[in-house]
Amino acid sequence: MTSSALDSATPEYNRVPQVTVEFWLIKLMAVTVGETAADFLNQNLGLGLSTTSWIMSGLLIAALILQFSQKRYVPSIYWLAVVLISVVGTLVTDNLVDNLGFSLQSTTIAFSIALAATFSVWFASERTLSIHTIFTAKREAFYWLAILFTFALGTAAGDLAAEGLGLGYLTAGLMYGAIIAVITAVYYILRMNGILAFWLAYILTRPMGASFGDLLSQAKANGGLGFGTVVTSALFLTAIVVIIGYMTLTHKGLEKVGGRS
Repeated sequence: MTSSALDSATPEYNRVPQVTVEFWLIKLMAVTVGETAADFLNQNLGLGLSTTSWIMSGLLIAALILQFSQKRYVPSIYWLAVVLISVVGTLVTDNLVDNLGFSLQSTTIAFSIALAATFSVWFASERTLSIHTIFTAKREAFYWLAILFTFALGTAAGDLAAEGLGLGYLTAGLMYGAIIAVITAVYYILRMNGILAFWLAYILTRPMGASFGDLLSQAKANGGLGFGTVVTSALFLTAIVVIIGYMTLTHKGLEKVGGRS
């Protein structure tokens, strides 16, 4: 196949969204929902970790099949997959800790290694970790695998800081928020590599969201504000739907690739 034929076969649009303020807002709310929705299904509905994990994993697989069938970023489909993978990532960690007896320290280390390995193989294969060039199924597979590990890692790290180290949900959330603020400042002032800054912030928004999700939903006796998982989940899901509607109508987040590598 000629070079021109290859260029014409390259999809015009990125399959994942452009990084905007709306992106980070939905991401933070999605990770919060991941924490509270997992607790709601597991505890409030009494499904248990195993049943909840099977159900949500099935829904995630269906959502990812739909996502992979798209040739460009579609807000409703993409963010449905993010919310579901957030829930499943939480459940993976909860199963390892609550059902299999692994410690929060060991799961944090294990998922850190798994994420680092994913990035290493991704870079070795594609020579880039950029989210601006996700226009093949292979790159998208690496992208979603990395996201799954960021959510599982974030759940473990968030619980480790808030519960294992006794910092409490508010202090843990503020701590992770402060680290993200430092990364942002280094990016804008000292010109940190954009890809590195993005993935560091993406990883850390998970434990920050998990900490604030637990702060809002957990009972006051457990260090939370006592809003419950139903109210917390409904509040953030509503906000997510509203922002997705706005992004769909305005095409916000749609990004052209133009065959870049």
